[in-house]
Parts: sequence; C-alpha cells; structure tokens
Amino acid sequence: MDEAQGAPNADDTLREKAVKRIKQKRDFRQHLLTYLGVNAFLVVIWAISGAGFFWPVFPIVGWGLFGIVPHAWRVYGSRDEITEEQIQEEMRRIDH
Repeated sequence: MDEAQGAPNADDTLREKAVKRIKQKRDFRQHLLTYLGVNAFLVVIWAISGAGFFWPVFPIVGWGLFGIVPHAWRVYGSRDEITEEQIQEEMRRIDH
C-alpha cells in the first residue's frame, strides 16, 4: 500500500511518535508544577498553623514516590522501543 491508499509512511509514524512524546513531556511538567504548588501550599499552611510536627512530609513523600517518580520514569526513563543498537549488542552477547 502506498500513501495514496491511506498507509502511513515512515515520516508520518515518526511525527506521531514525536507528537506523543511532546505531549507526555508537557503533561509531566504540568504534573510536577501541580505537585510543587500543592505541596508548597501545604507547607505554608503548616507554617502558619504553628510549625509543629512537619505533617506535609506525608503528601510530599507519598505523592513524590508514587506519583512523580513513576510518571518521570515513563516519560524520560523507559524506552519501549527496541533499537538496532540493542539488537546488535544482544547478538554479540549471544555469540560470545
């Protein structure tokens, strides 16, 4: 099939991947800004209310470990696609 028949070409596929990554990065930045804003607000509430036990540590650590870190890993750390370099490396390992 060619482009005229509706089959996507390599440039279209690459463009779709690029758009998806841009959206993922934008969404992560928004998540991070929300995290920082909400937790800064909680720290202000803590400080205004007498600054006793630092209870904001619970949402800061919880949201950070179970929200921000996994989201960052999905966007910046993990790579679902197998590259030619990875294939060649694995072939060298198997051969030796």
